[in-house]
Amino acid sequence: MSIFSKYEALSASLATVTAGGGRNPFDVVIEKPISSTVGLIEGRETLLFGTNNYLGLSQSPAAIEAAVAAARAYGVGTTGSRIANGTQGLHRQLEERLAAFFRRRHCMVFSTGYQANLGTISALAGKDDYLLLDADSHASIYDGSRLGHAQVIRFRHNDADDLRKRLRRLDGTPGAKLVVVEGIYSMMGDVVPMAEFAAVKRETGAWLLADEAHSVGVMGEHGRGVAEADGVEDDVDFVVGTFSKSLGTVGGYCVSNHAGLDLIRLCSRPYMFTASLPPEVIAATMAALEEMERQPELRVRLMDNARRLHAGLQAAGLRTGPQASPVVSVVLDDIPVAVAFWNRLLDLGVYVNLSLPPATPDQHPLLRTSVMATHTPEQIDRAVEIFAVVAAEMGINRAA
Repeated sequence: MSIFSKYEALSASLATVTAGGGRNPFDVVIEKPISSTVGLIEGRETLLFGTNNYLGLSQSPAAIEAAVAAARAYGVGTTGSRIANGTQGLHRQLEERLAAFFRRRHCMVFSTGYQANLGTISALAGKDDYLLLDADSHASIYDGSRLGHAQVIRFRHNDADDLRKRLRRLDGTPGAKLVVVEGIYSMMGDVVPMAEFAAVKRETGAWLLADEAHSVGVMGEHGRGVAEADGVEDDVDFVVGTFSKSLGTVGGYCVSNHAGLDLIRLCSRPYMFTASLPPEVIAATMAALEEMERQPELRVRLMDNARRLHAGLQAAGLRTGPQASPVVSVVLDDIPVAVAFWNRLLDLGVYVNLSLPPATPDQHPLLRTSVMATHTPEQIDRAVEIFAVVAAEMGINRAA
């Protein structure tokens, strides 16, 4: 028996997606970025609407120069984990910089955003605790819950009343109750009603963790995310995020005012057993953070572009999520149609993400787009035009 026998069903599903010579949507190669919004794919200039590079800072000249200078000064790697031999002065600088940005006293930096959730949640909620998770939580949140062995209770997506009921059923039970929500949800781009969840936290005495990976740099007067936009930052005990969206690099973090955060450096396995971020990434991240703070107009331009794309796709007769945000998804009913639509978009010069069940809400396939502050109105209009052409070719009308 082959060790890969258990993946026969997965192999069959992939064969279905690529049947008839279609591309593998999970193996698209951007051969070269020409700018933040245009890349070379299959030898052709292609509009990039699937990169999560919300502020366009992955191509920031200041960040690139900072990375080059750091590599020359410190080398290209750290070769160790933070608690063994992988902490450099730059790590401490970045943590102090992030803590100041979020106006929190403590910060831990992880090597990826995935590890930030895995390492924080698994260390905070142990086997005698309860984790209350939004039904549409990211895979890193669910994986963190498995690593920590807490009892998991799911509540309906973005439904604070449902959370309240479930917490009240736990009245009097021992163990901490940690609620986890996301600022902007990555599949449909819908925004959490953070103020409602903060009210439940105050009423019940639970702890609240907000994953603001997709909302930092996007929402709030200073770009600190949905909690800032809703005026409830003091109610959020822990903020987790990533550098790989608005800041254009890689890595993750958790910030908090609770001194206990520093203790979990000694028990968070994804923090303890992973090589730390290399110097060039840290330097580029700090430069990008400075640009994000110095150019608040990027957030204004980003949301203007999000509204333009969202409205354009709706006007083209396509079904989208409920809100305009940097994530705008087109919802389809049928996987073969979604695969064909995605291939045709790429044929015509637009790259988006194809998201398939079970990773999507309500088991619908999605054409997931992410818009940037650096997209021009003409690029957005061209993408919408191509979406409309493909929809017409495939006979897709506005869904009920």
